[in-house]
Amino acid sequence: MVYDRERDQRDRAVYAEHQTAVAAGEKRVLRRTKTGELYSYPWDEIGFTPGRGHAQVSTWWGMGILLVFSVLLFIWGCWMLLSPIWDGEGPFWGALWIIGMTGFLTPYALILARAEYRGKQLRKLRGSPEPGTGNLNAHFPDLDQNAPDRPKTST
Repeated sequence: MVYDRERDQRDRAVYAEHQTAVAAGEKRVLRRTKTGELYSYPWDEIGFTPGRGHAQVSTWWGMGILLVFSVLLFIWGCWMLLSPIWDGEGPFWGALWIIGMTGFLTPYALILARAEYRGKQLRKLRGSPEPGTGNLNAHFPDLDQNAPDRPKTST
């Protein structure tokens, strides 16, 4: 990666503005955009963060597809559990694994899809850029008041 002095200066300016906003009590999230620029998002503009150990889907409709798939698996699991009863046998208890997993995945996918949809609508309304995926790799200890190498000030 090539060092870009102008980008570093822009990043430092965004980071300083972000730290000021956080110190003023605003809930902000510092992330890179899809174009690679550093941006300080209000917390409600970030739906979920794809590529950080959780969801690997990056859109609300992609999470909606997972939601539909999970609901279908839940219905299929219920059918597997109860179908032997209709034939006069005992229930198929192994289907409880499918029902249990999809019972947790369905509301999780719904919450993430709804959060991302709302975040996307707010970003569009406010004119904010689309956030990128993955971890943030920008830290400026010389600007950070809470950096471990900076002496603590007593108040």
